[in-house]
Amino acid sequence: MHELIRDITFSILFAWVLGLAAHFFRQPLILAYLVGGFVIGPYGIGWVKSQESISTISELGLIFMLFMIGLEIDLKKIIRAGKVILFAAGGQLIGACLLGVAFFVAIGLSLGSGKFDALYLTVACALSSTVIIVKVLYEKRELDTLPGRITLGILVLQDIFAILFLAIQPSLDNLQIGIVLVSIGRVGALVATAMILSRFVLPRIFHQIARNPELVMLGALAWCFLIGEVAERLHLSREMGSLVAGVSLSTFPYALDVTAKVTTLRDFFITLFFVALGMTIPIPNSSTIWLALVIALFTVASRVLTTFLPLYAMKQGLRASLLPALNLAQISEFSLVIIQTGIIAGHITPQTSSAASFAFVILAVLSTFVIMRSDQITRWAIPVLKRLGFRDLDHTQTSSDEHEGGHGAARRIVILGFFRAASALVSEIERQNKSLLDQISVVDFNPNVFRTLTARGIHVIYGDISNIDTLLHAGVGSAEIIILSVPDSLLKGANNEKLVRHVRSMNPDAKIISTADLLADVADIYAAGADYVTVTRVTDAAELYKVIDAADQGLLEEKRAEMDGLLSERREVLP
Repeated sequence: MHELIRDITFSILFAWVLGLAAHFFRQPLILAYLVGGFVIGPYGIGWVKSQESISTISELGLIFMLFMIGLEIDLKKIIRAGKVILFAAGGQLIGACLLGVAFFVAIGLSLGSGKFDALYLTVACALSSTVIIVKVLYEKRELDTLPGRITLGILVLQDIFAILFLAIQPSLDNLQIGIVLVSIGRVGALVATAMILSRFVLPRIFHQIARNPELVMLGALAWCFLIGEVAERLHLSREMGSLVAGVSLSTFPYALDVTAKVTTLRDFFITLFFVALGMTIPIPNSSTIWLALVIALFTVASRVLTTFLPLYAMKQGLRASLLPALNLAQISEFSLVIIQTGIIAGHITPQTSSAASFAFVILAVLSTFVIMRSDQITRWAIPVLKRLGFRDLDHTQTSSDEHEGGHGAARRIVILGFFRAASALVSEIERQNKSLLDQISVVDFNPNVFRTLTARGIHVIYGDISNIDTLLHAGVGSAEIIILSVPDSLLKGANNEKLVRHVRSMNPDAKIISTADLLADVADIYAAGADYVTVTRVTDAAELYKVIDAADQGLLEEKRAEMDGLLSERREVLP
């Protein structure tokens, strides 16, 4: 017992020290935990040698990690997911599995006779890292963009796929239809029981203890270990049970409160899991490093093929098809969990496990770099793809324009970039002066915006507003009014000041209306050539003051009714 406490002390200490280094160098914390485990483990300086300690730390961390993954799986979002996400995820997972099995068997990895290295690597390479992707996209403010939503939707469905694999994983040694059906039936019984209890029993209990944080957290942990033990009795695994426990809690009313309460414990045990995983990684030999590089290269190549092609086939455009493929081009932390279950079950060799861990490290570093620069990469890749014969959404538009002998008829009003402010503007014009829509051109590279505006009869040009050729094609040079309403935080490859400067050089006489995120930016945008600059916070403040005044005069209900009336009349392109 004292040895276990000492080992946990070393684990947390080294995880913290190397985590600080990873934070300063903007690298994933999981990478630091793996390196920390390797350093103090039996293959490093040897401060932690007890296999029992490593196994205990790893199992506890794994149980908590899967419990939290389950808590964060939103079943309602999966049900509401559009066909684009469902088909893209299906294409990615099925394609990755078919390519993976064929590839890994072809390079000599085992599949059958009690060894399933090829299968485990296939599943591992089919999953992408939620931790890395969400962190980087959040920093880039791209979670709410179309490629960001597609990426997150695919991640959620990948987690469901992993759950299904864990359901049949204990039966791989004797994989017969009957046994598989029994395993799935056991999982179904476990899930049904957990969901019924979490829907009808747990809410009443948690309602009584909602004001007592200690009991909320203790109740969540008791539920996790209870369902884990039930799963063990059903010949599944405690890890599978903890995942089901998390998924079942994610659907009940106190899910957010439970998640907030157990976050601290989650971080502690997840840290222990990855440190313990790092302890199992031996010093790599040349064959392990070579296999790790092969796994990494296959993951990137297969992700581009299985994500880009389905999205492209569904006419999402080159940019919206390529960005999710770049975002997803790494191995998931969940993949390491699956590999670890394979080691415990004796299904894969330690060399395969080590190679997968090294591939995870390689891709974690490279993927962070790629996602941060994904916009520049797509700008370079799109012309290359067009030369290879891939057609973007502007293909038919360009052909039509060339037939007419020009870049398309210039409209009097040009809206450069289409986000929520532009969506509200179009809706307001439609409400007050619908004929004005015939005088508007919109330029944006969101395929949903392109299709929706085209269906409404509004002239829209698919293109990147930071590209000079796109601005020429949009008729900016002959427009009378040019509107830039996308905030700097969402613009790619430019900002409003630079765009105003470009537009002014192309059209000295147009009235240019821009927006500013910061008050300090207003003067710079005017100096660049804008005729008017909107500042959203100022108009929001004026509206909020009217609401406060209405509340003071007892007219808040009337004010709300007025807003409800405005909302009911709107036909927004973007929600």
